[in-house]
Amino acid sequence: MTWVLCCVLVFVSKGQTISVKDQVSNEPIPTVVAHDPSTGRVLYANGKGQLDLSTFADLELIQISSYGYQTVRLSFQQLSTLPDATLYLEKSNINLGEVVVAANKWRQNSDDVPQKIVTIAPSEVRFQNPQTAADLLGISGKVYVQKSQQGGGSPMIRGFATNRLLYSVDGVRMNTAIFRGGNIQNVINLDPFVISDAEVLLGPASVIYGSDAIGGVMSFETIKPGFSLDDETLIEGTIVSRYSSANKEKTGHANLQIGWKKWALATSFSSWDYDDLRQGSHGPEDYIKRNYVERINGQDVILTSEDPALIQIPSGYSQKNFMQKIRFQPSDHWEFNYGFHYSATSSYGRYDRHNRVRNGLPRYAEWNYGPQKWMMNHLKITHNQSGALYDRVNLSLALQNFEESRIDRSLNDPIRNTQIEKVTAYSANLDFSKSLNPKKFLFYGLEWVKNKVNSTGFTTDIETGEQEEGPARYPQSDWNSFGAYVNLESKIHEKATLQSGLRYSWYGIESQFDTRFYPFPFEQASLGNGNLTGSVGIVYRPKESWVLSTNLGTAFRSPNVDDIGKVFDSEPGAVTVPNPELKPEYATNLDLSLAKLWGDAFKVDITGFYTHLANALVRRNFQLNGQDSILYTGELSQAQAIQNAAEARVYGIQIGVQAKLTKSLSFFTDINFQEGKEELDDGSTSPSRHAAPLFGVTRLDYQASRLRAQLYVNFQGKRSFENLAQEERGKDEIYAKDENENNYSPAWYTLNLKVSYPILDILQLNAGIENITDQRYRPYSSGISGAGRNFIFSLRASF
Repeated sequence: MTWVLCCVLVFVSKGQTISVKDQVSNEPIPTVVAHDPSTGRVLYANGKGQLDLSTFADLELIQISSYGYQTVRLSFQQLSTLPDATLYLEKSNINLGEVVVAANKWRQNSDDVPQKIVTIAPSEVRFQNPQTAADLLGISGKVYVQKSQQGGGSPMIRGFATNRLLYSVDGVRMNTAIFRGGNIQNVINLDPFVISDAEVLLGPASVIYGSDAIGGVMSFETIKPGFSLDDETLIEGTIVSRYSSANKEKTGHANLQIGWKKWALATSFSSWDYDDLRQGSHGPEDYIKRNYVERINGQDVILTSEDPALIQIPSGYSQKNFMQKIRFQPSDHWEFNYGFHYSATSSYGRYDRHNRVRNGLPRYAEWNYGPQKWMMNHLKITHNQSGALYDRVNLSLALQNFEESRIDRSLNDPIRNTQIEKVTAYSANLDFSKSLNPKKFLFYGLEWVKNKVNSTGFTTDIETGEQEEGPARYPQSDWNSFGAYVNLESKIHEKATLQSGLRYSWYGIESQFDTRFYPFPFEQASLGNGNLTGSVGIVYRPKESWVLSTNLGTAFRSPNVDDIGKVFDSEPGAVTVPNPELKPEYATNLDLSLAKLWGDAFKVDITGFYTHLANALVRRNFQLNGQDSILYTGELSQAQAIQNAAEARVYGIQIGVQAKLTKSLSFFTDINFQEGKEELDDGSTSPSRHAAPLFGVTRLDYQASRLRAQLYVNFQGKRSFENLAQEERGKDEIYAKDENENNYSPAWYTLNLKVSYPILDILQLNAGIENITDQRYRPYSSGISGAGRNFIFSLRASF
């Protein structure tokens, strides 16, 4: 552990204040936190990296940490005698312990968490310049991201995806009752410019988060306004401008934070504009789409793409995000935080559907997602004061509004179909933390969630403008859940920590079906079920340089409105119909992890896992009113439905290696292997759709003075036709052809270079070349190719 201390003590009227800065650049670290391991209390720095430690007086151990820096552990007395009241942290990702939130919603040492948690440092996000929050997750090297269109990003974690993963924003559940089993892109609603902490909890987490947390939890914390620690008003802000050549990206972001002693404000606005995405020159010819459809003079006209046809049309879109936060701390014991988030995209084409062909011609003249909108109002009240029931309590109240839509029209058909889905989501969480004694911590809480689903459909004759009511995608529904959990952390030995937890959850659905358009044998459906889940895990540190951990946990996913009531064309010639007779699916998971540190120069991190999913909800052939086919959009289609018809098994290993080669040069690599099998109708097995092929990233990072440069390779292994999921094998529009003309996903790599350098004290230049060798590649299961050679330029001004 390296840390440098320098010059005089500074006292403010209300207590001891220190500044925390980067050892090399001398810049403040605004993301730093001070953590009291004995009670779990946390202090947050303001925008100048300042911490008021007066409430930590007389503590024997205070942990000062920030993602991407060496953690420092000192007593209050040592911190109070710092020369110049300044603590310098050394950049380093070679750590065994960090402060994390995702495990139980409270900040705690990762040393005490038996589950694997991946953190993505804010400094790494600024350096890598991800275009979307989905791309941000990909930085971790442990999350695989699928895209059906440029305006998308569906994470895959340990063989699970979509509604078997949970999203949390500032502690609020983002999953709704219409999260589907197919790929979803809700994560792009989040603004990567305002994410202060991003963590990925790998594996089941239903004890804390309830339904859907089977494969993992993605926890995002957005920036928290900082208070002024003296009599001067704290004013800080950031302006960012970015351009990328592959999609002619034009991005702008600005945020302003104002802090007083008890009040603080943060305002943020971001705007993105992306043109159609250019793919690379070297790769499978099957990824090139040589024509597209435009409406010209009242006719659908098939146009030929310009040679070499590398521009993927249509894939462009735009997006705007706004955030407003208000923070009020009337005393040391109470804190109130209000946050408002709003995000809206433009309409954008679903590129894989535009690649579908019928009778040698494009299947669709239009297939677009309408604007995807998300709004959240969130009030969080925190009380920190030791009592009989708790030391800390959070009350979190949130109201979210979601809107999405789908617009499609067949080639040369004047009838356009539109479906609009709106969800209003209410939630209330009450989370407690209590120190029973210096060796035992209790975390417990209650959760209530309600979703109201409003789904409509209509058709439009584009020649006459006449509109008629049409079939909706979902029934009108109310989805409710209630949960109560308890989690105990015990220091059973000076070198070992045990965590165990239980949760009971109840879920209910009330749906009203419209039978005017489809011959459903029911008009309403009710579902209600209760679920008990648990986990137990242990972390053992035989030495300071070793960490061994194991965790056995169960998780579940209760059927939602998408499962029981959706009507959509799941694949060519098939249509998914409602099935209200569903039960929850259950997962059992075992993790084994080992991490070993050699000084501050070398680290190996290995995790193996095995997950068994019972009563798995899968799409299978179905009969409706005794018929195995129905007429859908004028085409006789095989009826299918979501059913508890299978079990699945997923296992894998994740390996991470970090090495400090010299004072300035570091090496990192992450490799992920997972294998999944899913039961079919006839009892045979098929590879799981969401178990990604071998993938990872290898980085060579150079930092000296104020310059940082990184050369890195992203890669994916081959997925042969035989190893494709049964349902994926017929998707000609997204896969390449092998020597036998069968679909498969080829192996690929991209070579990339990023550089950052401060031109002035307040102005930072970031530049990069992604996919230097201009590979034409398509991530597994994706409907659109990744960017070809891409030049990125970004300027960041901070004040």
